[in-house]
Amino acid sequence: MGVILEATGLNTYYGRSHILFDVNLDVRAGETVCLMGRNGAGKTTTFRSLMGLTLPREGRVMFRDRDCTRLPPYRKARLGMGLVPEDRRVFGPFTVRENLEMGRIPGRKGPWDLDTVFHQFPVLERMVHRLGGTLSGGEQQMLAIARALMGNPDVLMLDEPSEGLSPVIVVRLKELILSLKEHKTTILLSEQNIRFAMAVSDRVVVIDKGHVVYKGAIEEFRREESIQKRYLAV
Repeated sequence: MGVILEATGLNTYYGRSHILFDVNLDVRAGETVCLMGRNGAGKTTTFRSLMGLTLPREGRVMFRDRDCTRLPPYRKARLGMGLVPEDRRVFGPFTVRENLEMGRIPGRKGPWDLDTVFHQFPVLERMVHRLGGTLSGGEQQMLAIARALMGNPDVLMLDEPSEGLSPVIVVRLKELILSLKEHKTTILLSEQNIRFAMAVSDRVVVIDKGHVVYKGAIEEFRREESIQKRYLAV
């Protein structure tokens, strides 16, 4: 599988605060890579740097062999990078259908449209006329993921998808990601829930205090109890 998204030597700051230190990671087509770490480790900043929401001062982001480091987020979305942010950003005053329609990206074609989204997310079809702001946290998370899929991304980026959700909804989310994997969807997610991450991921990248401290296949990571205890407080 070829590399579709690659970050090399990312150094990102908020003002004078140095947050990411020479972060390197890559995602191959059709796989699921999980960026793991505690709160404040740098996971969301990594996603913001990849998506262009916070530009790195140093380093490079390559997408499909194109240097897109300095491109604004809307242009990266048009290239095929789809982000579901940690806070979901559902449009509360608009209906489920309207939220989904806003996810369309002109010129991008692929398998995802309203029919395929409703097949994958039947709960959304049942509440298609409800306002986004009236949905539960789990329903909003499903809507946010479905909205990103409406743009037919080449890489689906999920920032802390299980955070704040009940155990029952986390199980449903796990089943959803596994279903997307069966359809060869390329996924990069950040996560603190180690059991969730190990259930859905092919590879793991662990970040701590802005430094990548571990990379490995999920089978190897399962055996790395010292890494789990040291950096993930397991």
